[in-house]
Amino acid sequence: MFKAKKLQLSRRTFLGGAAAVISLPFLEVMTPFGSEVYAAGSGVRRMIPWYTPCGIHMAEFTPDRIGANYDLKQILTPLSDVQDYVSVVSGFYNRPARPDGAGDHAAGTGSFLTATHVKKTEGSDIQNAISVDQVAARAIATGNNATSIESLQIGLDGGGSAGGCDSGYSCAYARNISWAGPQSPLPKESNPLTLFNRLFSGFDSGESAAEQAKREKYNLSVLDYAIKDVNRLNAKLGAWDKAKLEEYLTGVRALEVRIADLDPASMCGIPTEPDGSYEVTEKAEIMADIITVALQCDITRVASFMLANAGSGRRYNFLGIPDGHHDLSHHQSQQANFDKLTTIGRWEIEQFAYLLKKLKNTDDGAGKNLLDSTTLFCSSEITDGNRHNHNDMPVLIAGGSDYFKLGQHIVLENEPALGNFFLTWLDYMGVQQATFGDGTQKVPQIVI
Repeated sequence: MFKAKKLQLSRRTFLGGAAAVISLPFLEVMTPFGSEVYAAGSGVRRMIPWYTPCGIHMAEFTPDRIGANYDLKQILTPLSDVQDYVSVVSGFYNRPARPDGAGDHAAGTGSFLTATHVKKTEGSDIQNAISVDQVAARAIATGNNATSIESLQIGLDGGGSAGGCDSGYSCAYARNISWAGPQSPLPKESNPLTLFNRLFSGFDSGESAAEQAKREKYNLSVLDYAIKDVNRLNAKLGAWDKAKLEEYLTGVRALEVRIADLDPASMCGIPTEPDGSYEVTEKAEIMADIITVALQCDITRVASFMLANAGSGRRYNFLGIPDGHHDLSHHQSQQANFDKLTTIGRWEIEQFAYLLKKLKNTDDGAGKNLLDSTTLFCSSEITDGNRHNHNDMPVLIAGGSDYFKLGQHIVLENEPALGNFFLTWLDYMGVQQATFGDGTQKVPQIVI
């Protein structure tokens, strides 16, 4: 008797055409035997470095209790719903971040993911090293299950890498945390629409540009270009896959609408010291939504995010704080400044928590949520904005529940190198190295 062939799809299946293509989330039909091998996607791991500028008010960041069920100081209160997924790690020292003379912000940001002492220069002779996220991205790219995009570099602030940005240090150090090599900073994308179109662009760049202009002129959605494929695919899917596809496409459309509603003035990158109030919170949330979609569809497994550039002078008028962040960070131990820094710090962690919740509420295609299979590292270029120190760094490690100890306040002794954490993180990503930056050994205290 003739037996109908079971529909099978590749994880690289796209809907649409040259004008706009849409990647698919994990569906049961993407496995050889459907739900019987639902865990076929297990073992895929992802990483997100998350940078926030100007240090942190540590008195309202560092928990008093060590171990599980740590107390949430004011800055960390936004983590209450995901605390079990987040560990606060005290004691790391990023020694290479110390500058030659002045310039802690740029030097610290340059070494944020490289654990390497950068050369002090404002010219083209910059010198750094490859960053930890790019080591992992290259390993994925050369593996048997590479993603279509090696990595995403995302931020809220724009700005180029030329010129000087901090006491003789190049803007390349201050405005980038991902580095492909010693002289190759990877610029971040700060325009949500451009980033969205990059993920949902056609294979013919010329035709895509023309179609993109047409789509914007006539207020068309990327989904309009894929509707025939969606209907054709839906007719062949089971109930679980139909519901999954509908949920995903609804999310893509909602994201597209949010981007279209953004104030165009905020789409071109945030200046160093803006004096107005704009929807920076919404922009941060949209970027987090885009990261989540990119990971969900396995477009990439590596994404770095900068909440602002080094030494940011952003004014938080929408929080009732008209002072520039950098100026406030030189608090001079005044309680009024501490209070403002606490408010800013809490807002920053709110943005981090938003991303964590999005990942937690998104299926990773292997029976877990994306936060289970994604590890995030959240920190700053310095510890205290007034002291400009690089020891006892403010570090949050979130996600990666099958590898990292989570939901704890872990205090490390003897000031281990931050590079040691990066070695540990690479091990999590399946990359084995003897050293990284100034790191020479993994950190067993933070792993299961």
